[in-house]
Amino acid sequence: MTNVGKLQQLSPDTLKGYLTASGAGRKTARLDERTRQLISLAVAVTTRCDGCISIHSNEALKAGATREQLAEALGVAVAMNAGAALVYSTRALEAFDDSTGA
Repeated sequence: MTNVGKLQQLSPDTLKGYLTASGAGRKTARLDERTRQLISLAVAVTTRCDGCISIHSNEALKAGATREQLAEALGVAVAMNAGAALVYSTRALEAFDDSTGA
């Protein structure tokens, strides 16, 4: 994460845009912070972002998430990855069939 400051110097609007998007959910307050962090962690796992996993695991703990809640959120991430692979597998079959005229 130390290079984030360097990126900010090179492209300040990029970081500003990220921070705006990242903080948007907090303004509506429809989800509590623990729920937001558990969702963020599940997404971090599905997108394979090590930095995000580290940050959102820590933030989920600070927001009061239990290890069991974390495990449940991770279970959703696993299910989504498997589900996405299933859906995209059907797309691959369709593309293959379209190519062969089947």
